[in-house]
Amino acid sequence: MAYDRDNRPDLSTHWMPFTANRQFKAAPRLVVAAKGMYYRSEDGREVLDGTSGLWCVNAGHARPEIAAAVNQQLMSLDYAPSFQMGHPISFDFASALAAIAPAGLDRVFFTNSGSESADTALKIAMAYHRARGQGQRTKIVGREKGYHGVGFGGISAGGLVNNRRIYPLLPSDHIRHTLDVDRNAFTKGLPEHGAEFADDLEKLVALHGDTLAAVMVEPVAGSAGVIVPPKGYLERLRAICDRHGILLIFDEVITGFGRLGAPFAGHWFGVTPDIMTTAKGITNGVVPMGAVFVQREVHDAVIDASETAMEFFHGYTSSGHPVACAAGLATLEIYRREGLFERAAGLADTWAEAVHSLKDAPRVTDIRNLGLMAGIDLEPKAGAPVGSRGYAAMVAAFEAGILIRATGDTLAMSPPLIVAEAEIDRLVTVLRQVITALD
Repeated sequence: MAYDRDNRPDLSTHWMPFTANRQFKAAPRLVVAAKGMYYRSEDGREVLDGTSGLWCVNAGHARPEIAAAVNQQLMSLDYAPSFQMGHPISFDFASALAAIAPAGLDRVFFTNSGSESADTALKIAMAYHRARGQGQRTKIVGREKGYHGVGFGGISAGGLVNNRRIYPLLPSDHIRHTLDVDRNAFTKGLPEHGAEFADDLEKLVALHGDTLAAVMVEPVAGSAGVIVPPKGYLERLRAICDRHGILLIFDEVITGFGRLGAPFAGHWFGVTPDIMTTAKGITNGVVPMGAVFVQREVHDAVIDASETAMEFFHGYTSSGHPVACAAGLATLEIYRREGLFERAAGLADTWAEAVHSLKDAPRVTDIRNLGLMAGIDLEPKAGAPVGSRGYAAMVAAFEAGILIRATGDTLAMSPPLIVAEAEIDRLVTVLRQVITALD
């Protein structure tokens, strides 16, 4: 059914996620269709997708290949249990994923979201240490400003205060974030300063000893506003983890599947974690799915140490759902056939120049970028709640025909990997107009 402003659904019953519900429902922004790089709003306007939906529609919207694969799978095997049962397509998809993963990450556990991937990864880490006779290793290390979904494990490792303040948490501690505007403002790509922040982990080792199980970080922190790690930071973190027997987990829910111009951020940085979480772009956002990639050594330790038939007591009703696997295989084929990861790499410099051209726009205090990601900080509005100016910019941008995200007073953009240079120009041109018009 086509909706417009005179024929809206009842908005009262849906409790919307991560949304100011009263504010939204007083002036809703509804999209009713999508194709390629564009959404269509309820009043018939084209809205250029500057965010890949929610960091997930990497191959663009309404891909007929994915729709056909989903339809075919629905009509042949719509669902199959994954507990003590299996179906061929989940094994095919796991093999296809392992083939493009960083070396060694060739064991794949399927989930349904990034949040589930985060909690699964943490459980695997604890199971690994227990299997090796170090069951005391149960404490998680996260990073300030980190986001790892909304499960209790993910919010414990996460470092966004609004996700943590009212919920009970798993034993955890945090290292500093790497955002250092004083030294690194308006850096194109990797900042020069801040690799030493990784040394915070040594301090936590001194404090907590051999109770630390894993460090979970986003290679590039997306939800906090595109915080790019300094040169050498991830390498330093990897070395400290190795030195103290701590597992390193990369949360690649956002950076995975081409966002930086490589299959995964681990490839781009040349740093391989022990465990890697993914979701979003794994199916181009078409069907909810996630996957946790695990080093074979970690997998084998858990499997071989168990004396029971069931080695890892964990899973979800829809783990490896056949329809999601079909969507995922079709998505991987699009990425391969169209060379979208390489395309993103080829556009990275153009993207950097375009977004940094906003440096002289009013109220812009910092710009950060890597691959096809960008974060633009706006000066907070005096006398107003934090985030007021960012929210106003997001709303005005939608009305002007582009979709961006606002995290506080940071504007984030991450267009589909099919974006053309003309569309990059449009995003930046319209955004400049929006920022300039803000009060």
